[in-house]
Amino acid sequence: MKTPALPDIFLSERSYRDRFVKGLSGLLEQDDINLFILVCANATSDEKLFAAIGDRLADRYQKLQSVVVGSLQGGGVLNVADDDLLVFLKIVALGWQEIKPAQLRNESGWELQYNQLRSFRPMRNAASRVESLQFPFDEAGFNFNKHFMQQEVIWSGRLYGVPVDLYYNKFPFAELHALLVPERTRNRPQFLTTDMHHYIWSVTAAIGVNIPTIRIAYNASGAFASVNHLHFQLCVRSAQLPIESTDWKHNGGPESYPVGCHVFADPDAAWDFIASLHAQNQAYNLLYSPGKLYCLPRLRQGQAPQPQWSPGLSWYELSGGFITYDFVAYNSLTAGQLAETLRAIAL
Repeated sequence: MKTPALPDIFLSERSYRDRFVKGLSGLLEQDDINLFILVCANATSDEKLFAAIGDRLADRYQKLQSVVVGSLQGGGVLNVADDDLLVFLKIVALGWQEIKPAQLRNESGWELQYNQLRSFRPMRNAASRVESLQFPFDEAGFNFNKHFMQQEVIWSGRLYGVPVDLYYNKFPFAELHALLVPERTRNRPQFLTTDMHHYIWSVTAAIGVNIPTIRIAYNASGAFASVNHLHFQLCVRSAQLPIESTDWKHNGGPESYPVGCHVFADPDAAWDFIASLHAQNQAYNLLYSPGKLYCLPRLRQGQAPQPQWSPGLSWYELSGGFITYDFVAYNSLTAGQLAETLRAIAL
């Protein structure tokens, strides 16, 4: 059977970035607080993008602020979701000039990130203690079928024969960060199946021919998945993640990774292991790279104390990148403290 051709967006890193940036620029033209927040959070996570559209963002902010303040002063009703209004009012309270772009620093091989805008986001399922890997899909809860979510689509089409919607991450923490939702209207919960595992393995390998730095990640329920609608997190890295370093034993090096890491070069062997985790109701995070999978079983959220400086430990943290909303912590955390954070959730 003939292998389906890749859509244009995935033919090169340039084509993916161009589509990504063009879409954000278009969203900025709309008088919509939700879309302004999305564009603002994405721009402050990308220095080049912020430099390109920062002035337009400031102009849109002034216009929206005037509308919001005027409506509140006049007792008017704003047609804005409560979550979005709260985030926008936080930006107003902080002051536009005080909005800081995300910052990254290397701490002895670990990646540390200060992400101010992401601290404003609603936590959804990531704030709760989760006891099971699988819950029924809830049509009334937050999901990618919501009408307003269709404004946030970067691209929709068939990817390797499967209908896919690719959404902007409203509060990104990775480069060119998107949410890949296969077969959206089938309403699958956030529970990995063998067909979806093999599909993501194949897609990562196929796109990786043109974009070798593509990474696709998965958070199981109980491992800081924030939406119970099957989705994966896609990014294009300019540098490898710390977990990919050849210093670690799982990559042939001398050092032990702080949390158990199982590496697979065969999708069937990887699925056998994932299925065993399902049978044990064991939470885990996954990182797919072309031809390789990192699988990280871990304690479920709520089973171990969470450091005050951390908003939660998802695939990014398990892969050696750490987000903090505390600027003092960002400047002072040590490699030993970051490693200990992972050891605390190791099995």
